Amino acid sequence: PGALPVSRGRGVKRWLLWAPLAAFVAIAAVVAFGLFRPADRTVRSAMIGKPLPDVTLPAIVPGKPGSGALTGKPRLINIFASWCIPCIAEAPQLMRLKALGVPIEGIAIRDTAPALTAFLRQNGDPYASIGDDRQSAVQLALGSSGVPESFVVDGQGRIVLQHVGDIRASDVAAIAAAVKAAR
Repeated sequence: PGALPVSRGRGVKRWLLWAPLAAFVAIAAVVAFGLFRPADRTVRSAMIGKPLPDVTLPAIVPGKPGSGALTGKPRLINIFASWCIPCIAEAPQLMRLKALGVPIEGIAIRDTAPALTAFLRQNGDPYASIGDDRQSAVQLALGSSGVPESFVVDGQGRIVLQHVGDIRASDVAAIAAAVKAAR
């Protein structure tokens, strides 16, 4: 007698009222994820798989040849500078690679002989040769975007691998294997 009828359609209408808010929250979450997720800003060289450009550079360190001395051998080309902080962090790993028998050719970017000599004395000298790239011309020809950066070159002079950034302890085995496989 005094009971009100129960309407089943009311719950559905209430849900429809909240749907636009739920859609807005979902879209905002997707946009926020895209904005705050770190972007991969690594610049990959277009030279991977292609012949190494002419990298003959004059010597910068007395008593050590310039670049191009290791032509015809699989090797690691390391682009570095004495003023580069990550290059200091990478130095022990380059010494480990040298101890593993990896020939390393250095390309010094916008550097001076005295600063480079002091850098090598403090951090070790893993390089069989070091070329002086004062204008970064060879660096740019390789498609390198900064220092440090390294390239594995096979025995035919083809670039087979690019390593962007400093070489870390966890990278040493893979780089040594890539140089060995590049024969």
